[in-house]
Amino acid sequence: MREKVVSGIRPTGKLHLGNYFGAFKNFIKLQDQFDCYFFIADYHSLTTHPTPGDLKGSVKRVLAEYIALGLDPEKCTVYFQSDVPETAELYLFLNMNAYMGELERVTSFKEKARTQPDNINAGLLTYPVLMAADILLHKAIKVPVGKDQEQHLEMARTFANRFNRLYNNEFFPEPQAFNFNTQLVKVPGLTGGGKMSKSAGESDTIFLDEPATSLNKKIMRAVSDSGPTEPGADKSQAVQNLFDLMSLVCTPETIGFFDTEHKNGSIRYGDLKKQLAADMETFIAPMRDKIESTLANEKMLQEIAHLGAAKARKSAQETMAQVREIIGFSKFYM
Repeated sequence: MREKVVSGIRPTGKLHLGNYFGAFKNFIKLQDQFDCYFFIADYHSLTTHPTPGDLKGSVKRVLAEYIALGLDPEKCTVYFQSDVPETAELYLFLNMNAYMGELERVTSFKEKARTQPDNINAGLLTYPVLMAADILLHKAIKVPVGKDQEQHLEMARTFANRFNRLYNNEFFPEPQAFNFNTQLVKVPGLTGGGKMSKSAGESDTIFLDEPATSLNKKIMRAVSDSGPTEPGADKSQAVQNLFDLMSLVCTPETIGFFDTEHKNGSIRYGDLKKQLAADMETFIAPMRDKIESTLANEKMLQEIAHLGAAKARKSAQETMAQVREIIGFSKFYM
């Protein structure tokens, strides 16, 4: 039996270059090696109170992007979190053994409470419990997570072990962070700061369905500097970001040419950006076309969603039948 892997994404917007190189490329490999459950976390998205129309459109887009980019519903389980009601049931059970003090100390909750003081809802507080339910529902062993999710995964282990101790039953395994055995790619944003992020604004981000005109404008406006102060000068962080983006889509010869130009102190950033924009368009165009054609195939997306829900619920129902028995919920009627 293959080990189980679980990963989810909140439907808060389009996937971007950072999502693709930072995680998604590895998901495509994982589906051939493990029993994978990839879900669209629509329950999680409710903490920011999306409108029904926005939520419906967002989850459909993420599903289409998942499929267009290479997830195969015959090889893995792709599903909407809300199509598996057992998720909410396990969330409730785990909440009964989660404590206010430990939840209030979670870094992401403290940050949300600081940045959105008018929306400190219970869902934000118990976000790690719902994440634990997502993972433990399938008794997953491996969970691909970024640095910002490591504390949540540690709490999932805490809740699993606490359940096992309370009921004297080694039922839930300890989920571990997945190691791809390769250095994860950190995709920089276009505004000269850290990694590419939707939270930094659209000007920082290249979406996987970015129109050619918009793509060109964003790259040409990307932050650089005034040029090397002397031959051999180190690259500034903003310029290094541009070279890091080039490493994703340009040929080694192209990168070598501009690297030499920088070392000689004669680099023209306008030429570099034009080349980067052209190569990025070559890379993005097939994905953009595939995403749009997949989005338009409503019947196929519905079939995939139904298949994923059935597969996910089968796993979830097996887990929850045992959880209810362990806790002591027995049926005294037929």
